[in-house]
Amino acid sequence: MFNALTSRRELLQRSGQGLGMLGLVSLLNDEGLLDSAEGAISPMAPKMPQFAGKAKHVIHIFCNGGPSHVDTFDPKPALATYAGKELPTGTLRTERKTGAALPSPFKFQKYGESGIEVSELFHHTAQSIDDICVIRSMHADVPNHEPSLMLMNCGEARQPRPSMGSWVTYGLGTENQNLPGFISMCPGGYPITETANWRSAFLPGVYQGTYIDSQHQEIDKLIANIRNESLPLERQREQLDLVQELNRKHLQERGIDPSLEARIHSFELAYRMQTEAADAFDINREPKHIREAYGEGVHARQLLIARRLVERGVRFVQLWHGAGQPWDNHDDLEKNHRRLAGQLDKPLGALIKDLKQRGMLEDTLVIWGGEFGRTPTVELPTPGANQGKINGRDHNHWGFSMFLAGGGARGGYVHGATDEFGFQAVENRVHVHDLHATIMKLLGFDHEKLTYRFAGRDFRLTDVHGRVVDELIA
Repeated sequence: MFNALTSRRELLQRSGQGLGMLGLVSLLNDEGLLDSAEGAISPMAPKMPQFAGKAKHVIHIFCNGGPSHVDTFDPKPALATYAGKELPTGTLRTERKTGAALPSPFKFQKYGESGIEVSELFHHTAQSIDDICVIRSMHADVPNHEPSLMLMNCGEARQPRPSMGSWVTYGLGTENQNLPGFISMCPGGYPITETANWRSAFLPGVYQGTYIDSQHQEIDKLIANIRNESLPLERQREQLDLVQELNRKHLQERGIDPSLEARIHSFELAYRMQTEAADAFDINREPKHIREAYGEGVHARQLLIARRLVERGVRFVQLWHGAGQPWDNHDDLEKNHRRLAGQLDKPLGALIKDLKQRGMLEDTLVIWGGEFGRTPTVELPTPGANQGKINGRDHNHWGFSMFLAGGGARGGYVHGATDEFGFQAVENRVHVHDLHATIMKLLGFDHEKLTYRFAGRDFRLTDVHGRVVDELIA
């Protein structure tokens, strides 16, 4: 008997004495969606969200170190009035002592039909401002890099938790079984807290991000051991089948073992990547006019690679600016922010236009931001903390800016505001948990219901917090 609760899989199993299910298994195997263990469906097979989401893929551009919102997307002319003077409102407590108001050295102007003001640092990106949702009222918990990075990436500042990319691939799987579902690129090494930023924690290991050092251009350096020069693919398949058979027997004898299951899946993925990774990471296969639009340099290359990966079905791509915390400009902020934005602005602007021209912006959510912002006041000399030049800004978690583009985000819109000097969010405040809840809704999930049971309780990306900010959604 069938009823309203009968799943499609049960229907196939019961129909035609199971012939429908046999056909399904054959189809899934041809598409690479079966795991090697007993013909089980791969944990990375595409899954349906809880409801129809607008976003299917995510590209997260992370400016690690903390870009200054009052120098990028949150103009504060009042700072010029109080230049060199103490703010009448006083200063909030941050990691280091700060002094007088420090006006932005960068010019702002209005862009697009929406007339949103953006700094000259991001004038290329601003050409697409009518497709961008600027959030000027973000706030976090503390003015320290490590916990703020963990909060932004994993929804928890202290305890090991799965990253946002891991939650997304856990919920949605990925569309291309020949490439990782979650890729994290950082040129030159690791950001602060290193691999913890893209970990899967208690989620199965298959959902952990794959790290790529995008400073390299040769595929053999980008992805270690991507080729086996000593064995053709057919012989590798025979060798892998033998190893996987031993792994399956080991798994059957010991029961559920997430680490072994992840290893079995990773062996299969590594084999399949040989056929597609070289193509996906080779930007020389792009037309000359596309490469010129993105420009030169590592950020142009990794942003173009991100588009190529999403185009091939990769679910979540995270792009870091570089090792450590490049945007952490306690000294020489004008010089360093100009240099850093100069590396990123042109290719970021090209990415948004490129996605839109290809019809991909509708279902690709682009996220830009850092772990927090910077103070509107100048940082005072602190032994061992800065160079004492008195021309930089301290960390500021009280208020900062981020933006969303595509994937159902509301374009040409500014949400919330900081006070007249940019020190703290005061209007329509958005906590990091709220941002995560909203991102999950754009992807088709109720953030309170996408959970994983561990240590006797149900965990989620937003823990016990978060509210969806519907105003950010188109």
